[in-house]
Amino acid sequence: MDLQKILNELSHNEKKVLLALQKHNGEATPHQLLQTKEFSKDVEIMNAASWLQSKKLLTINEHITTTYHVGSEGERFLKTGFPEKNALKHLESNNGTLPLNDLSKHLDKTDATVAIGWLKRNRWADITKESDGTKKLILTEQGKGALSTKTAEETLLETIKDNPQPSQIDPQTLKNLLSRKNVLKEKESVHSTISLTEHGKELLKAGITIQEEITQITSAIIKNQEWKNKHIRAYDINAFTPNLYGGKAHPLIELIEELRELMVEMGFSEITGNYVESSFWNMDVLFIPQDHPARELQDTFYLKTPKEIELKDTELIKKIADVHQTGADTGSTGWKYHFDTTQTTKALLRTHTTVNTIRYLKDNPSPPCKVFSIEKVFRKESIDSTHLPEFFQIEGIIHDKNATFRQLLGTIKELYKKMGFEKIRFRPGYFPYTEPSMEVEVYYNNKWMELGGSGIFRPEVTQPVGVNHPVLAWGLGLERLAMLRFGLKDIRNLYISDLEWLQKQPLYHNTAHHK
Repeated sequence: MDLQKILNELSHNEKKVLLALQKHNGEATPHQLLQTKEFSKDVEIMNAASWLQSKKLLTINEHITTTYHVGSEGERFLKTGFPEKNALKHLESNNGTLPLNDLSKHLDKTDATVAIGWLKRNRWADITKESDGTKKLILTEQGKGALSTKTAEETLLETIKDNPQPSQIDPQTLKNLLSRKNVLKEKESVHSTISLTEHGKELLKAGITIQEEITQITSAIIKNQEWKNKHIRAYDINAFTPNLYGGKAHPLIELIEELRELMVEMGFSEITGNYVESSFWNMDVLFIPQDHPARELQDTFYLKTPKEIELKDTELIKKIADVHQTGADTGSTGWKYHFDTTQTTKALLRTHTTVNTIRYLKDNPSPPCKVFSIEKVFRKESIDSTHLPEFFQIEGIIHDKNATFRQLLGTIKELYKKMGFEKIRFRPGYFPYTEPSMEVEVYYNNKWMELGGSGIFRPEVTQPVGVNHPVLAWGLGLERLAMLRFGLKDIRNLYISDLEWLQKQPLYHNTAHHK
């Protein structure tokens, strides 16, 4: 250790702390050092001591002292007695038996309730039920014995009244008193002792001189040439410095912005929609049968206000009804049931962002188009480590005269590679509004994980809204992607304000750099 180098880098307060400790034979409390009149506040001492500790010139030892103080209820108990003891006296004066309801005639209602609990707990009284339903308190032998002796709780409360820090305390008795509201209060105090190390003592032997010095170069010092006549304090560029965390976007928002950038780079445009939709647009138009489990209350949030959403396009409603019932001219046989138009107006919170897509296609039926959305959807899920009732869904479509399934595979592969996933595979899947359908899996942490779904919109979906060419579609959950990105095992951690975790998250400029 280069003591001379360390000596040159010491601040005024660091030198003063070392010299003050020397006067106290190498060990003192912050309060004792404050009495030297060298410091105006103890924070100056502790700040300097922390730096000296990092330089291995002293150590700071902390110990916790616990003290107890009698609360407002405890003061009352000391004057008027514990509720259970007072109840015992009334029981004795009534020949050892008392109707349960009569206890409140002798004690405050709250005290009576508390007393009954402690009488049973201490086995000082039993509760019996008479033939007419009346409940009675019966004094026990243990209760009779307790009348003439002080309980451990009474003794400890009296002791603490005179001595906030008793040398011996029975843990169970203390627990009993602390469990009562405002009877006893516990306070922990942290006390520090500052001690010189051998290196600190060596430094003091070498001699410490406090002199006026320049600790920060300013333009005025340079201009007036003060630096020529004053000592300039040396700086240790390797010294510990605290981490500084500036403001930044939430990691989930960062991820959304990255995905937006990727989609735009690939030629897609963003579309948005509404949280509140009708059952018609959210379900019927997408060829989801009206008896599908997803429509049930346990999966979908239906609204009370508004309860219904008026639908004005009667022609489209008829087309959708025909497709559901017979398949119309789509080449399908439909679902072969009676389409109930009263179900179409039900208001709900959208369960997927595909409703954005189909609305866009209805308004823009002519190809080509490439659009995407990253928005919240809502499903009545039980909250656990992998499910939330509201989450973000990422969805994209390609509408083109010559669009093919092979093009869908290539687009998804390219997108996922840009996200940082090298190994990608597809397997057959099922979705009510696409055919063929497939699920996308990525290789992560030495195993294959399902990350999204895709397919080509069925004619039953596209033809009624005037779309006559292939529509390639895919989607994935943002939170699942975020869990992989941030190494989380519980999806809830994304929305818990864990400040330390948020501070330590790096900023990613592009997902392609994160693998």
